Amino acid sequence: MSEVKRINRELKYSGSIVDIYTDTMEFPNGNTEKWDYISHRKGAAAVLPVLDNGKLLMVCQYRNTLERKVLEIPAGCRDSVDEPTAECASRELEEETGYKAGKIEPLISLCAAVAYCYEMIDVYVATDLVKTKQSLDPNEFVELIECDLEDLVNQILKGEIVDAKTVAAVMAYKAKYNK
Repeated sequence: MSEVKRINRELKYSGSIVDIYTDTMEFPNGNTEKWDYISHRKGAAAVLPVLDNGKLLMVCQYRNTLERKVLEIPAGCRDSVDEPTAECASRELEEETGYKAGKIEPLISLCAAVAYCYEMIDVYVATDLVKTKQSLDPNEFVELIECDLEDLVNQILKGEIVDAKTVAAVMAYKAKYNK
């Protein structure tokens, strides 16, 4: 059986975080087609913070793509492709929430939008949290919200939480820790 193969990749835009390409793909029947491909240069990490009372600490911030505030887990880009994702997750946790993790462990890894974008995100669970200080970027406005796991699951099932990394993290956490 023949395979689908890329016969050309043309850079259309180079940004600070992503590069956008047009790929020319060839199919087993000989046809060709143009596909979009977005390369996320550094990758990312995310973290599901669990407070001592069992609640999950979420961030709520405006997201331009949805034109509204979105409830999600803390996350961010790695500083470099060499930065371990656990370090990135720990840094983002403290920057966005003002908490430092006493313990951080891997939960899942995912590709955010497999059809057109290569952005791998490693998701961690953070526990034994210690309050420090939030360190937001000048144009970053984040509200912290403590949530019950079941409330988050219900919001996901109602379509109120649509951020892929958050949906995956909450459901994986429920499956792994709250059977």
